[in-house]
Amino acid sequence: MSRQISSKKFLNLTGYQWTCILYIAVAVFCWQLKYFRHIDNNYIIFRTAFYHFKDHVNLYLYYPNEYYDVYIYGPAFTVFIAPLALMPEGWGFFFWEVGNAAMFLWAVNTLPFSNRIKTLILLFCAIEFANSSHYMQFNPCIAAIIILSFTMVRRGKEQYATLLTVFGTLMKIYPIVGLAFFMFSKNKVKYIIWSVIWLVILLCLPAIISGPGFLVQTYRDWFTALSSKNLTNQSLTTGFDWCLMGAVRRLFQDSSIPNWPFLLGGAAVFGAALLRFKQYASLKFQLQIMCSLLLMVVIFSTASEHPTFIIATAGAVIYIMMQQKPFTPFNIVMLVLLLVVTGLGPSDAFPKPARIWMQNYAIKAYPCIIIWFKIAWELLFKDFAGDKLPDRILQER
Repeated sequence: MSRQISSKKFLNLTGYQWTCILYIAVAVFCWQLKYFRHIDNNYIIFRTAFYHFKDHVNLYLYYPNEYYDVYIYGPAFTVFIAPLALMPEGWGFFFWEVGNAAMFLWAVNTLPFSNRIKTLILLFCAIEFANSSHYMQFNPCIAAIIILSFTMVRRGKEQYATLLTVFGTLMKIYPIVGLAFFMFSKNKVKYIIWSVIWLVILLCLPAIISGPGFLVQTYRDWFTALSSKNLTNQSLTTGFDWCLMGAVRRLFQDSSIPNWPFLLGGAAVFGAALLRFKQYASLKFQLQIMCSLLLMVVIFSTASEHPTFIIATAGAVIYIMMQQKPFTPFNIVMLVLLLVVTGLGPSDAFPKPARIWMQNYAIKAYPCIIIWFKIAWELLFKDFAGDKLPDRILQER
């Protein structure tokens, strides 16, 4: 038997530890690249939201004298960003980048896999993490919240799983899919009670910054902003709408194709999978549900853009790496596509005409869409009782 990656040491560190250092190094590199060149616009949006909220300024309007683009997260995000916003800008931005890396590393570390498999997962996700870090986005944390919501339920820590799900949802909607892990909870009453407790606390918590009146108004403004953003995302040429619906719209060059048939179909497929109660005993089935959700929040969202795909890529790579034979010809092709097309496609690794073509047809989304369909098929029809996770990938005892 070949030695595992994690057991080989260089300078007294394992391959897994070096991979974690790589993520921190990428985060630090992106921080210094952006901060010292004064191109940290996205972080400025997040940081300024705290001060706007504190001063009773509408979070969702354009403020061209302060930054370009608009803030689109929930009021709860101002609580999350408050400690960083109160720091000097450079330090706050530094901890923002490193914190995103640390959250993603923590989430992957909680998965029930050997360090060798975790190393491979991190390496295959590294390009997408760099993309998100380069754009100073919150998406590594979103992926981490969904993964941690799953692993905390498996560990019987519903109080933490629900905290992550509720807080994440009140910041950026996507983590609401973590509620599906309720089905795997061994203490569903505890899960419900903690969900209600956290919802009440976290809905009201931002009032400590703004006061209750402005908080209620901000929730209204957030709903309006999300509705408006969803409509403006649906275009045939922008860097948004890189999802299943957007890919179809761009393929047929018809922006009027609606979202609802795709959303209804995706919900029906996922709901049917959750009705396979006899499969719940299988860890592999549960993990594939998690992978499916990581993919779905991206490929069924009109807000999907280049740096969002760390979430979907994490789901795709985890799914491939937990297979009995992860490096089959099909899986190798998909990993190459995830690295080259999804990871590098919209970047300077390709000439401008190729980048424009990829953007205009949402090519970045295709590998993730293909893998989601494969996962969905298996969740609907495969008998997981006879397809257990191989011992070689499980966490060392």
